[in-house]
Amino acid sequence: MDNFSHTISLLSLSMALGWASGLNVYATVFMLGILGAMGSIVLPPDLLILTHPAVLMASGFMYVVEFFADKIPGVDSGWDVLHTFVRIPAGVVLAAAAVGPVDPAVVFAAAIVGGVLSAGSHAGKAGIRVLINSSPEPFTNWTASVLEDILVISGLWLALTHPYLFLLLLVGFVLFMLWLLPRLWKAIRRLFGAIARFFGKKTDPLKIE
Repeated sequence: MDNFSHTISLLSLSMALGWASGLNVYATVFMLGILGAMGSIVLPPDLLILTHPAVLMASGFMYVVEFFADKIPGVDSGWDVLHTFVRIPAGVVLAAAAVGPVDPAVVFAAAIVGGVLSAGSHAGKAGIRVLINSSPEPFTNWTASVLEDILVISGLWLALTHPYLFLLLLVGFVLFMLWLLPRLWKAIRRLFGAIARFFGKKTDPLKIE
């Protein structure tokens, strides 16, 4: 039973790291590093590097940069595009590292699922921000950014303290993303189509011929 609970805890942490990295990879790394350095949690061996002072300083600094960039309309979407090449690979690496030194096939499977989760949460975040930016006022950006940070912190805490509940909620998140992402894509296409028509263009800029 203890081995089973340990396995569930590692699975929960691995999946949480993939999911959270797609929303805010710097907050994810910094939070785990701080908790590990303070002795509040016991990190898997491959994640102990997160407690290194250099990693803590780098992730903390980048979290501060993202904290402000993520609240400026337009800048946040540009930041999201750039971080497609950061969040998803980080989700792959962190999810794989969380399972520890086990069968390489298990590590590879964790990497795949972590990558899918980080891609899904990143796509959802970026898509929602594009739609939010169609409104000129900044308050929705600030609200969305703060809620995302709260979601990352509370999600990681839940994964560490109540892994069964986190995994159950994660299933709900996956189902929600399967419902949301096609609708986000359609809404974004309509938005860009409206912009194109406003500037006198007849073609849909996102339509693939």
